Amino acid sequence: MDIDFVRQICRGFPSVTEDIKWGSDLVFSVSKKMFAVVNTERPHTVAFKCTPEMFAELVERDGIIPAPYMGRAMWVQERSIGEALDRGELSALLKTSYELVVAKLPKSKQPGAKTKTTRKSPSRRRPSRRSRGGG
Repeated sequence: MDIDFVRQICRGFPSVTEDIKWGSDLVFSVSKKMFAVVNTERPHTVAFKCTPEMFAELVERDGIIPAPYMGRAMWVQERSIGEALDRGELSALLKTSYELVVAKLPKSKQPGAKTKTTRKSPSRRRPSRRSRGGG
């Protein structure tokens, strides 16, 4: 497994964007909220959000640690892509991470949300003095 595998999985989810942050981290986001981070330098690490139950289970495995700076938010990091997780597991965990982040978004920012179209209300003109009979 490599960065391209992670990119293929993450880009398959609706409304995902990717960009480089902090110099060498490829960040996958939905509505500007990140759900996965891959270090582009070797060893290629991958970090993602998970449930508290999954967090407790995953950090017990060799090769997986609480993600630096993000562990308190239930993020884990695989020290090298493919070291501790197989393709199926990583795919499922990335999907869960995406879904956890989407669930926290306001409904209006969730993928597939209908955008509100603002309609101008008909202008309410005040009758002119002439039409009011005043004079």
